[in-house]
Amino acid sequence: MAQRLGIVGDDFTGAMLIAGELEAVGVPCPILFTPTALTASETAPVVMLATRARVAPRAEALAILEDAAKAFAAAGYDKLAYKACASFDSTATGNIGTAADFLAARAGRPALLNAGAPRYNVTVFEGHLFYRGTLVSESIKRFDPLTPMTDPNLIRFLSHQTERPIALLPHGKLQGGIESARQALADAGAQHGGHVLTDTADDNDVAVAVKLAIQTGAPVVGSDPMVFEYARNLAGVGGPPSATPSHVDGPAAVLVGSVGPIALGHLARFEQSHPVLRLNVQDARPEEARVAEALAWTDAHFGRRPFAITTAEDPDGVARAQAAFGALGAARKAEALLAAIAKRLYEKGAKRIVVAGGETSGAVVAALGLSRARALPAGPLGGGFCIAEGPAGPVSLYLKSGKLGAEDILERAIEFMQPKAP
Repeated sequence: MAQRLGIVGDDFTGAMLIAGELEAVGVPCPILFTPTALTASETAPVVMLATRARVAPRAEALAILEDAAKAFAAAGYDKLAYKACASFDSTATGNIGTAADFLAARAGRPALLNAGAPRYNVTVFEGHLFYRGTLVSESIKRFDPLTPMTDPNLIRFLSHQTERPIALLPHGKLQGGIESARQALADAGAQHGGHVLTDTADDNDVAVAVKLAIQTGAPVVGSDPMVFEYARNLAGVGGPPSATPSHVDGPAAVLVGSVGPIALGHLARFEQSHPVLRLNVQDARPEEARVAEALAWTDAHFGRRPFAITTAEDPDGVARAQAAFGALGAARKAEALLAAIAKRLYEKGAKRIVVAGGETSGAVVAALGLSRARALPAGPLGGGFCIAEGPAGPVSLYLKSGKLGAEDILERAIEFMQPKAP
């Protein structure tokens, strides 16, 4: 019997990706940006709530989870999962462990944790996380400004986020199939009484972990492939891509708040044929003056050609901003500035908006006053595209992780968002 599932996405870009993947296999998955947008009349088998829980203080993350659980339960969604980044990006104190503790207490049994995405060469073996073939602590993920991943041992890393012990269900046991995995899970539960982390060395590990979660009723705290397969199996539906609205025609803008070499590479490629305005987070002028100046700069391009506005800087610039405001403070200043600009662009008539960066995406969506959206089925450029109705009319959005996408992803996304002739 199909069960209805509510998913709490720990950031906006990851939430959008999963919703698009589900829509592509015929599983309707509307995206909510606030739990108050969920009503008892909702009929979709899966609903995604996009949040900013990844880097929120623990008390705030718990409040997000509590509000989500109440809303989903009131609307008749009997299952609840937490979607995290494939590389389990989180701060030293949360909030993956926080979510696991919350869901475990709610379900009355330990949570099943699953990181990785084998399709993108992000794997977990013997409890150690590998990012594109190297230990995550030696990869570019160690430079993330808010969630630097400096410890590849996920059990040790997550132990700072939960007081419950964490047992490992290794690749060897998962290779043995569902019965082997069930026994290993039972043994781990009897011995440790805490959460269980599964290896994700390949797609089969994910498939067995999903079966394990469904058969045992263990709550899921997982990355993209785990949550996707869990949702598809619980929904019990699937087929051709869901029918979704077409993109909205109108002026296009790109906002890049993500930092790092990949985001800077995307910007460099975009700037070869499009104008780019770079903003300095440490500019001491009032925000409104800076927003007005940026809007004035767009006058020469608005509606004529796509343009980009960014707060992204090289590692030295990021270090200076963090020294001045703290890691989270610098990020929030950049997000607030880009969100305020996005709001004014939307009111000015922008209809196609690309946002790079999970936290920046959350800030922009909130500034635009959007409460829900429909993800477009994942296609040639993957997921992340959606159509939303807001106070200033319909808008097409592409919310992407700053670390994903080919070098020319920004211009390709803008072109992809152009409505196709019937």
